[in-house]
Order: sequence, then C-alpha cells, then structure tokens
Amino acid sequence: MKTIEDLVTEHAAFRDLDAAQRALVAGCGRNRSFRDGEVLMREGEDANEFFAIRKGRVRLSVHLPERGETVIETLQEGEIVGLSWLFPPYKVRFDARAIGTVHTISFDGKCLRGKCDADPRLGYTLMKSFAGIMTSRLQSTRLRMLDVFGAPGGAAAD
Repeated sequence: MKTIEDLVTEHAAFRDLDAAQRALVAGCGRNRSFRDGEVLMREGEDANEFFAIRKGRVRLSVHLPERGETVIETLQEGEIVGLSWLFPPYKVRFDARAIGTVHTISFDGKCLRGKCDADPRLGYTLMKSFAGIMTSRLQSTRLRMLDVFGAPGGAAAD
C-alpha cells in the first residue's frame, strides 16, 4: 500500500520538491475519494483545503444568475483542484464537483501555509509550481474566450 508521501512523489505538481520537502507536504495530506456528483468545494467557502487529483475528473463551475451553473473547466488526473488556499482572503472561487469516482490527495491548506512560512525554500518551490498551474489555466481560459467571443477583426490577439 502506498503512503501519502509516495502519492505526493508521483504527482506532477510536486515534482520539483526534494525528499525532505515532499515529506513536509505529505504531512498535510490524506487520501480522499468522492462519488459521482459529490462536491469537493463550493464557491465562497473558506479555502483551507485543496486536492491533487490521482484518478478521475472534476468539473469547475460558477453560478451565473442568467445561465445557472456554468462549467468553466474540467480537471483530470495529475491536476490540482483549488488554488485559493495560497492567497488571502482564502476563499473558494468556483464550485468543484466529481465526475464519476474521483480519488485525490486532500491537503490542509492552513497546515501547508504554516510549513511554507517556516521554510521559505519550500514556500518558494511550491509557489513556482502553483504559479505554473495558474499560468496554464489563464492561458486555457484566454483561448476559450477567443473561441466563444472571437478576436476583434478575426485575428487572434497576443
């Protein structure tokens, strides 16, 4: 049976951590599974937890008064659900719901923030990794918006 540290080692978001850092991160994690349709997090809740998807898919959505629930992205194995644990005011920005059975490593964001404060090298390494995740998501959002709205004059914008 794999330990949380083994699972952290296997997850792409933590590949730049050394063994000691992985052990620190693993100390804030636990195995957690969700059934189809189960909510991982809700918009507006305190963002004191985030998830590394091991297996399955998670739908991110927002509620729009004129449209109801609007899916903005689907995440899968190897991705992270929840980035708001890193930044004040630590509030969840989207709803996250399991599509089928989802297996995750659930991390206590407060625990990990405390470890990052105590070990700035760990904090910097994690911040670089999570900044890469955020950059990738912003680029994906930009491309989806171009798809939906089109670029002015029919050309893609830089």
